[in-house]
Amino acid sequence: MAFLIKSMIGNPLSGIGLGGGGDKEEESTPSDPAKAAGMTREEYEEYQKQLVEEKMERDADFLHKKAERATLRVCLRDKYRLPKSEQDENMIEMAGDDVDVPEELLKMVDEDATEEEGKDSLMGQIQNLQNMDMDQLKEKASATVTELKSKAEEKCSVM
Repeated sequence: MAFLIKSMIGNPLSGIGLGGGGDKEEESTPSDPAKAAGMTREEYEEYQKQLVEEKMERDADFLHKKAERATLRVCLRDKYRLPKSEQDENMIEMAGDDVDVPEELLKMVDEDATEEEGKDSLMGQIQNLQNMDMDQLKEKASATVTELKSKAEEKCSVM
């Protein structure tokens, strides 16, 4: 009977951690991260240096891409005469002076600009008139006039 009472009281108290139960867990995990990774100290330090260098490269590439996008936004704002953004200008300054807009994007912007210039010019307007079908224009005009006459007759009793 005393054995049962002692086993019931003894086991719950050993789980509290008053004794030496936690020492075994600390001994099983090494305090050195190099040993935990299965490397020597020099290999582990070299590995950490490589990780830091790769992260710096990724961050620099990301910053450069963001600056390219900001440069493109600045070009588009200039083209459409929109207000400038300080955020874009700051991004370009952070990346340095070597930021260029990618060639493909510049070609797209230039093509759009030439198309718009062609449409805005007098020659562009004349070409649009030449491309229109005169018979179709005459039909639309006569249909509009007859529609206006019928509506006017409905509303006005004099006509």
